[in-house]
Amino acid sequence: MRTIDDLDVAGRRVLLRADLNVPLQDSGPPPEGVEGRPSTTMRITDDGRIRASLPTIEALRARGAKVIVCAHLGRPKGEAKPELSLAPVAARLGELLGTEVAFATDVVGDSARAAVGGLADGGVALLENLRFEPGETSKDDAERGAFADRLAALAEVYVGDGFGAVHRKHASVYDVPERLPHAAGGLIVAEVEVLRKLTEDVERPYVVALGGSKVSDKLGVIDNLLGKADRILIGGGMVFTFLKAQGHEVGGSLLEEDQLGTVREYLRRAEETGVEFVLPVDIVAATAFAADADHDVVPADAIPADRLGLDIGPESGKLFAARLADARTVFWNGPMGVFEMEPYSHGTRAVAQGLIDSGAFTVVGGGDSAAAVRLLGFDEAAFSHISTGGGASLEYLEGKTLPGLQALED
Repeated sequence: MRTIDDLDVAGRRVLLRADLNVPLQDSGPPPEGVEGRPSTTMRITDDGRIRASLPTIEALRARGAKVIVCAHLGRPKGEAKPELSLAPVAARLGELLGTEVAFATDVVGDSARAAVGGLADGGVALLENLRFEPGETSKDDAERGAFADRLAALAEVYVGDGFGAVHRKHASVYDVPERLPHAAGGLIVAEVEVLRKLTEDVERPYVVALGGSKVSDKLGVIDNLLGKADRILIGGGMVFTFLKAQGHEVGGSLLEEDQLGTVREYLRRAEETGVEFVLPVDIVAATAFAADADHDVVPADAIPADRLGLDIGPESGKLFAARLADARTVFWNGPMGVFEMEPYSHGTRAVAQGLIDSGAFTVVGGGDSAAAVRLLGFDEAAFSHISTGGGASLEYLEGKTLPGLQALED
């Protein structure tokens, strides 16, 4: 895989596919009497992915490239939706770079061409949300290719650095590299190097901690890891399908009935192959999905029928930390509970601290796990690596071919 060091970028227009899919929050309408303002103002609540993109952008600028950043935000499904505009991202990117970032109000139209045409060497422009264009995500090769032609026409060189999107066969990820000289950015190079450490010559014990809401999101990775991990810890909303598969009451907790058979098969295979499955021994069960709801710690096998589990309990936090203590390699993907609400954040906090205390090579697998690390106030440097791509990381560990990586290797 070529890197940006293998490209001549001085004075050239470089299309950089970044991952700037940051969480936004509507901060409400502007004050009365203020004219010329949008009806709502979107605020970035976690700029981690923007910060992760900075090293590659700065490296290209330092070498005299005209940097054209493109990225997606949310799932607008081919329609221009103001609440999913990348305008707030352009402002924040400019603040972090310490330079003005020209923002194009379209992707491949007049505004984009004007923004690109106005770039000096070392300048940066950001195009509007790629997914405002139907061709970006189209499953029709011709439609996707036609959009890729227009996007590629803006530049002379392509750099792929949006690891969070490399598992998608999208125009900006898969088709544009076929049309331009291309290379991988520093972020993708680092992500692949880390993930190889989780799949090739792994230092053991190798422990995987999985959480999040749905078992179905993790089926492939569990299936693959049953032959590779020494120990798998299960928490989050997905644990209730495991508990139900063991015959326990889960009340109103999140449950995927259609996955019970699959989960029973995983438990059987784990016992057969010697992989240790660790499930919670207690659960924080509440009367409603709310921070101020009445809640108690109950045994994991005795959740009241009128309650729902929103976090693993304190004894489970201690258990999980103990099962992480001797690990030499840890991969964590998915929070242990609804960490955004303080009463249900303690299980996720216990696992994060357990990773740090283990002294192992620790990888936080992106998405909500990475957001939890920052929201709960942990020092990101305390972990070996925090991935920017939850879904991409999981698919890599499943052994799947990722279209965006394949395009960069060809």
